[in-house]
Formats: sequence, structure tokens, C-alpha cells
Amino acid sequence: MKIGVVAPARGIDEALAARAQGLAAIIAPEVDLVIDPQCFLAEGHFAGSDAVRTAAFVTMANDPTIDAIWFARGGYGSNRILHAAIPALGAAARRKTYLGFSDMGFVLGALYAARIGQPVHGPMVSTAGSGDGGIGFSRALLWLTKKDRAVLEPGLDGRPAAAFNLAILTALIGTPWLPDLTDHVLIVEDVSEPLYRIDRMLFTMAHATQLKGIAGVRLGQISDVQANEPEWGETIETMIQRWCGEMRVPYLGRAEIGHTRSNRVVPFGIA
Repeated sequence: MKIGVVAPARGIDEALAARAQGLAAIIAPEVDLVIDPQCFLAEGHFAGSDAVRTAAFVTMANDPTIDAIWFARGGYGSNRILHAAIPALGAAARRKTYLGFSDMGFVLGALYAARIGQPVHGPMVSTAGSGDGGIGFSRALLWLTKKDRAVLEPGLDGRPAAAFNLAILTALIGTPWLPDLTDHVLIVEDVSEPLYRIDRMLFTMAHATQLKGIAGVRLGQISDVQANEPEWGETIETMIQRWCGEMRVPYLGRAEIGHTRSNRVVPFGIA
């Protein structure tokens, strides 16, 4: 099996790539982890220019010898390639699994909206350097290679689901790249935000006409919360329940996803 690695946003360095290939050889020796050299580029914030990142993603996605795409890391920037990349995807791209999260939610959402391949929210190649003993890396690789249901988010209940970083979800609202999530359980998470920003994004989610008809909301990890001055004085549980009330959808409890070691796998649609 050949798994391609590209970086539509920020890149990784060659040392991390070597560690990832070493871990893959141990966990799934049948896998050829093909890391595009584009992943090592740096142009300001990004792993190469928008045009270079677009070309790397489209070429890998359209390669019929590549079975799946595993995104290198998040950061910011994948939204800047959607308008050029998504229309360029062909038949081979439609047969692939695409796995990542965080900023890669832009790509996953756009793929799901266009009904291209199987988008999956889960740990990225960069977790090879996370210091978690390879747990997240292994979890993603086991889904890509074996569709091992043991790595799935345990609350998935047979209904269609989709998972997003909250900041990415709210940035997709009002664009053609947000998929139709009617009857889906929407799972959200976020990182490195003060709670007032989380509240503001939940307001946007709750009143987005594009999200009318979802089956309910679950809450992943809100991690590395930045200090609020004055103290916010409200829990995330209170916030999510209030906004689900305004959205008129059920709050369905917590989920094991996010920028933490407990980040589990959520395929878009029905697992």
C-alpha cells in the first residue's frame, strides 16, 4: 500500500519525516510512505507558495498508484488552495481516503462537499514528533491500512458524522466549501483560544443557515485555553449547551477528538 504525504498548509522537516517513515515501518511494514519533497519547503508561513502546494496536492491525489493521502500537518493555508485544487481532482482522487485535522478541515470539508473520496478527521504525520510514543501516529495508520474500528471515536453511533476545528468550521460558513451536514452529528474542537473567542465562534455556528438540519452537536477538547481578562466565569459545557439551545439541536455530550493525545478518528459520513 502506498500512502502519499503532502502539506497544503505548513510543512515538516526531514528529521520528522525520517521518524515518521521509521514508525510506519514498524507499525505497518506493508506501507510505502511517500513523502513529497514539497513538505520540506518554506515560503514565509507556508510549505511553498500557493501554486506549489496546489500542484503537490493535486498531483498526489490524481496519482492512481497512491492509495491514500495523509496530510503532513496543519497550521494555516489549506483554504488558499481550494479554488484551484478541488476542480482539478480526477477519477483517481475520488477513490482515496484523505486523513488530517485542524487546518486540514478546509480540505476535508471541501472534499466532502464535492463528494470526492473519503475525508477523515484524525492525527497527522506530524504526530510522529509529538512525544506520545507513536500512539496518535499508529491510530491514524491503522485506520488508513486496516480500517481498524478500535481507533474510531467511541461515541460514533451509526449516524453520519463530521468533525471540525471550530475556527475552521466558522471560516467555512458562507463559502461553497462547507458540505451539507443535514442529519449529521457535528463534532467540534479547538486549541489556543480564549473562551470569549470560543463563545463568539459558537454564536456563528448556532446561527449559520448552512448548518440548519444537523442532528446534534458533540464537543471535543478545547485545549490550551488562553487567559481571559477579566476571568470568563463560564464553563465550556455551559457555553455549548446554551448555543445548542439557540440552534435548536441537542447537545450530545463530549467526544475524544482535538489537539491532544486522545484525538481519535472520525470518518465523514457513516464509519
